[in-house]
Amino acid sequence: MLKIVLFVLLAVSLTPLFAFAEPSIQLDSNQNNIDALDSVLVYGKVTDVQSFIPVKLTVTAPDGEVVYSPTVSFDDDGIFKRLIHPTIPSFKEGTYTVVATHEQVSGSAKIQFTVSGDNTLGGIMNTKPSQENKVGSDLYIVSNAMAGDTEIHIKGKTIWTGRDVSLTLYSPSGNLITVAQVTPNTNGDFSTKVKIGGPLWKEDGAYTVTALQGDASELKASVQVEVINGVVVPEFGAIAVVILTIAVISIVGMTARSRLSIARI
Repeated sequence: MLKIVLFVLLAVSLTPLFAFAEPSIQLDSNQNNIDALDSVLVYGKVTDVQSFIPVKLTVTAPDGEVVYSPTVSFDDDGIFKRLIHPTIPSFKEGTYTVVATHEQVSGSAKIQFTVSGDNTLGGIMNTKPSQENKVGSDLYIVSNAMAGDTEIHIKGKTIWTGRDVSLTLYSPSGNLITVAQVTPNTNGDFSTKVKIGGPLWKEDGAYTVTALQGDASELKASVQVEVINGVVVPEFGAIAVVILTIAVISIVGMTARSRLSIARI
């Protein structure tokens, strides 16, 4: 009888050591307020789940539209992270919601970030994202050059904060113009300026800026900037058409008034 009692007591005392922990998921971000062209780094941890099943992130815009729903792998410690880039042409103003889920976790984790301002206007019409600069990738760059600028301001974000980013700039015909190297900050943000001018900029057309990161250039992103006569020019888009139409109407009106004045004389 004593042996049975001791066995029961031992079994009860060891039960917590062999009990399975409840699977859980956490999500966080180091940014709560951003501009419309900024990116957001979200990160988290999932525990007591099978490693071959990824975490799913769902990003919802202020108007309720799901803009991203990527799956994200995690390391041996359950750590995962994802750099969320602006939607094209930019984030909408308002509050975005990011939810992290896993098939083996009953609950979910949620964070929010707020977008202030709209950076799609104000002359930033010359940036042409290439196929290598896809929204949702781990490295992303944009050009903030304005029409008439004599320098190009390159701004970007990367998920690899501990490695330098190499930047190369090529002319429309493929000639190498310049090479630069920048170091991202702790949030993954980086920026640099390239001066326009001189014999290397004599070609008119789209100049390509490419960002590379990693020992084997695992991360790559490109953007194009239109340069004519040594200065940045905007895309000939809808806004330009409206401005041109107004200008033509004004010129026609002025011409008509001039003719009327001459006729009266």
